[in-house]
Amino acid sequence: MIKQNLHTHSLYCDGKNTIEEMIQEAISKGFTILGFSGHGNCRHIDDYSMDEENTQKYIHDVLEAKEKYRDQIQIFLGIEQDVLGERFEKHHPYDYIIGSVHFVKTGNRYLPVDQSADITRKIVDYYGSFLNYAKSYYEEVKKIVNMDEVDIVGHIDLLTKFNENEEFISFEQSEYLKLAYECIDLLIPKKKIFEVNTGAIARGQRKTPYPHRTLLEYIYQHGGKICLNSDCHNKEMLDCYYQEALDLIQSCGFQSMMVLTEQGFVEKDIQEFL
Repeated sequence: MIKQNLHTHSLYCDGKNTIEEMIQEAISKGFTILGFSGHGNCRHIDDYSMDEENTQKYIHDVLEAKEKYRDQIQIFLGIEQDVLGERFEKHHPYDYIIGSVHFVKTGNRYLPVDQSADITRKIVDYYGSFLNYAKSYYEEVKKIVNMDEVDIVGHIDLLTKFNENEEFISFEQSEYLKLAYECIDLLIPKKKIFEVNTGAIARGQRKTPYPHRTLLEYIYQHGGKICLNSDCHNKEMLDCYYQEALDLIQSCGFQSMMVLTEQGFVEKDIQEFL
C-alpha cells in the first residue's frame, strides 16, 4: 500500500520540525513516500523562504536522510518554487519541483494571498472586487504553463483560503470559474500534476482541501492528473484529512493518482493508497 506526501516544509523555511523529526513521524504514521519541498529562494519578497545558505544545508540533510532511511521509507528531495522566486533545474539536484503562486502585486508591492483574511480584504479593496483579484492571481498561475521544470501545481486556488464561507465570492460564480477553468485548460496539456492539498485544514483555516470540489471535478472531467499532499508544516499534521480527501477524490471520479518513484512519476490505482 502507498502513503505519500510530497509537500513538506522543515525548519529551513517556515516549518516547525527538522528533517529528521519529519521522517520519524512519517514512518510512525505509515508513510511509504515522503518528499521535502522547502520554499525556494524568494527573499526579495518574503522573509521565510530558504536563502542560499539554508538551501545548501537543506539539500545536504535531505540527501543524507535519504540514504540513512532507505530501508524504511522512500525520501525525495524537492523544492517549492514560487513563480516570482528563483528558478530551479529539475534533477540538479531536485527529484521534483512544485510550482506555486503565493503573492499578487498591489501597486508597488506584493501581498501574500494566504496570510490572513485581513490581507485578503486589502487585496480585494486594491483590485476593486474579488473577481478582479482572481484575474490577476490566475494570470500568475498561468506562468507555470511555461515552466518546464515544474511537475506539480501547488494549491491552485490558494486565493480562496479565507473564502470558506464564501465571504468574498461564491465558489460557483460563473465568471470566477471561467478564470480557473482557463488556467486548468492550459496546464493539463503540459502534463502538470494538480495537488489535492489539505494544508489549510491542518492550520484551522478551511474544512475542505484545495482545489474546491468544483475545480477538482473539472480536472477529472478533462483528463488531469492529481496527487494528494498535506503541505505539512507541523509533523503531527503529516496525514491531516487524508482519508476524507481520498473519499472526496474518488467521489469526483478519480480512479488513480500519481506516485513519485526513482524513475519519475507513475500512475497508480487509487485502491493502492492508504
